[in-house]
Amino acid sequence: MDIKGSIALVTGSNRGIGRHFVQQLLDRGAAKVYAAARKPETVDVPGAIPLALDITDPDAVTVAAAIASDVTLLVNNAGIVTGSDLVTGDLAAIRQEIDTNFFGPLGMIRTFAPILARNGGGAILNVNSRMSWLSLPGVNAYAASKAASWSMTNGVRLELAGQGTQVTGLYLSSTDTDMMAGWDIPKNAPADVVTVALDGLAAGAPEVLADEETRETKASLAS
Repeated sequence: MDIKGSIALVTGSNRGIGRHFVQQLLDRGAAKVYAAARKPETVDVPGAIPLALDITDPDAVTVAAAIASDVTLLVNNAGIVTGSDLVTGDLAAIRQEIDTNFFGPLGMIRTFAPILARNGGGAILNVNSRMSWLSLPGVNAYAASKAASWSMTNGVRLELAGQGTQVTGLYLSSTDTDMMAGWDIPKNAPADVVTVALDGLAAGAPEVLADEETRETKASLAS
């Protein structure tokens, strides 16, 4: 994927990793970056184009696609964690995580895949997680949603290969964002994660493992 001259859309772009994606895409020469957020007025990256979008609202996705019909790169970054377990957690919260972390990105892909095809194929980058491969009490609903997103990423990669769309999955461990603010543990710098992700995207990697902890977890699956 040639980032220079691309036209990108980044979901959840008003803070954290999403904001760094917007900034670094512009720094790397993207011709246009739509910075999508539920509250577009909170987007503060100079040169970005704020775009109102709730990825769990199909009507909002349709409107966003009509506005951003020139997109060649879709970055599915928006996500949530509610701190819910599967057996005792609030079922509404579990559904919210699945809706946001799985169905939301899938809805974006289903809507934007024809746009990417018309614009030459382009690429999709899904921001997933080390928790795609790990269960942990207190975040098991999140882990389940990210495991589903891992499988979805692999599936759509196969389905979109024929139209020339590259699909890259990004996997990372704890990163210093608002989502992880309550966890007193070592964390990645979000700018570093985005740098590794965009380097991998530009190299055509199907999967980017952003840090050593994530690489160790993926490598341990066979055992």
